Amino acid sequence: MQEEQHDNLLQADGNESKESQTIVSEAIETIENLNAEVSEDGTIEESHDIPMQNYEAMEMDKLVIALEEVVATDKVMAVSKHVEEIKSAFLSKYNHFIEEKKEEFLHDNPNTEEEFEYHSPLKSKFDSLYNNYKTKKNAHFKSLESNLKTNLQTRLNLIEELKSLINPNENIVDSLKQFNDLRERWKNAGPIPKDKYNHVWNNYHFHVENFYDILHLDREARDQDFKHNLEKKTKIIERAQSLLQEADVMKAFRELQLLHKVWKEEIGPVSKDKREEIWNAFSEVTKQMHDKREMIFAELRGREVENLAKKKEIIAAIEQIATEKVEIHSGWQGQINKIEALRKAFFEAGKVPTEVNEKTWAEFKTAVRNFNVHKNAFYKDIKKDQQSNLDKKNALVARAKELMESEDFATTTPIMKKIQEEWKQIGHVPRKFSDSVWAEFKGACNHYFDRLHAVKNENEAVEIEAFEKKKEYLETVRAFEFSGNHKTDLDAIKAHIETWKSFGKVPFARRHIDGKFNKVLDGLFENLTSSKKEAEMMRFNSRLEQLSGENDARKLDNEKVFLQRKVEEVQNEIFQLENNIQFFANAKKDNPLVAEVKKSIERHKEELATWKAKLKQIRNM
Repeated sequence: MQEEQHDNLLQADGNESKESQTIVSEAIETIENLNAEVSEDGTIEESHDIPMQNYEAMEMDKLVIALEEVVATDKVMAVSKHVEEIKSAFLSKYNHFIEEKKEEFLHDNPNTEEEFEYHSPLKSKFDSLYNNYKTKKNAHFKSLESNLKTNLQTRLNLIEELKSLINPNENIVDSLKQFNDLRERWKNAGPIPKDKYNHVWNNYHFHVENFYDILHLDREARDQDFKHNLEKKTKIIERAQSLLQEADVMKAFRELQLLHKVWKEEIGPVSKDKREEIWNAFSEVTKQMHDKREMIFAELRGREVENLAKKKEIIAAIEQIATEKVEIHSGWQGQINKIEALRKAFFEAGKVPTEVNEKTWAEFKTAVRNFNVHKNAFYKDIKKDQQSNLDKKNALVARAKELMESEDFATTTPIMKKIQEEWKQIGHVPRKFSDSVWAEFKGACNHYFDRLHAVKNENEAVEIEAFEKKKEYLETVRAFEFSGNHKTDLDAIKAHIETWKSFGKVPFARRHIDGKFNKVLDGLFENLTSSKKEAEMMRFNSRLEQLSGENDARKLDNEKVFLQRKVEEVQNEIFQLENNIQFFANAKKDNPLVAEVKKSIERHKEELATWKAKLKQIRNM
């Protein structure tokens, strides 16, 4: 009985060394446990058909897409490991992200009593997908639990039925027929709880062995069955040996696992003289495959150690950057880009040994947090400046809105242009207000200048018409003929001036027409009187009337300032000349130099009288 149990329960026996036997036992136990798990839920086996990606290297949005893809299947246990890997990677990144957002919030609001809140649509979608998966998984477990209990009871009933067949007094042929039928029903009885798996199968094989013991009454039938089972197990060993040549060791191991399941669950015992030999052969192949699998795991662990070294270097680089002093915005942007590149490299570095995973992750977060502390301290001052800039821009917005409906375009336009120039000189404002404050300012300015352009377009046609009239009328003035009567001619000239003024303004680019008119007037005034001063005053009065008609106070003020300056200049020149003549006090009266200076003084006094008359005229307006 014990040998039969060895044959079917995969327990090694023989003359192997204890060390070798231990390795074989470990290999068999590994497969036993895996098969027990698969026996409970066959969909687990299908997880190998779904590739396990490097989820740790993915960004959060990609992880949500990956989760959405894997949970779309109805075979919830086939993707269980994938879901948990995605969950672990996503939550690590999300928690780090939230920590940074919270630090920013507390930095920006140091004295707030408001609770930190952050809504992430990405996190909401992740939670929804994961919760849906958990619901499907729970429903699967509930259904599976019910089936497992039913199947367990079915198998226990079959064992009881098998025990009833172990009766040497029964007809062997009938018993064998019933036994074969029972084995078929056992084969199709379905999965049972994994914690009951080995016990139930051991119990079943124990009674199968007892049944074969009574078959000695029909040795021919028993030997035939032994022979048939030996052929099947020999083929399994041959297939297992060929698996040792497979390049994909993990795939080969999974098939070996399946071969063990078939060996145990579907094939009966062989003759006692072959049991140890054939089992040892199968165990040896299993040991070799187990060794190859362990080598793969050792390589993976080696890569994890290498990944750990890379991550340590990355953490050290972040810590170094955190100590560097940076005092300008562009410099900090460069540092931020470096940290982001290191952060990406950290996640792409791959897995590290499980026992140091949390410690490594904590060190990484601490290094990034220290960098953020220095960065936030710098931008705290920047934000103060930006708030000041925002206040300045809001003041300009308010001013622009006050002026945007103004009808006094001559006065308002320079002010609006000045406001726009001031806006350009103000620096950045907080990003969340940048678009809105600019939109307000731009809207007010556009409204004003759109109105200005509309008025200008309306006036342009009138000004062009005025130009055409002045152009035609200029020829009339040029053809003026004096009557010989001073008053009549002066009134006629003044009438021409009034007519010219009545035509209105002309386009700026065509204002030369007014210059031509003034030149004609100068000639008329010179011909009208022999007094140079009188002619000059006539021209000046004409100019004043034009300036007054333009309603441009600035031009009149400029003219007044000009006249005051000319009065001062001529007075200074007269003073200098009179001072100079003192040097010739003892000279003869007919001295040519003295005579010339005196003439110059008289000319300057006449000129001064004219300038003073003009200044008086403009002051009396």
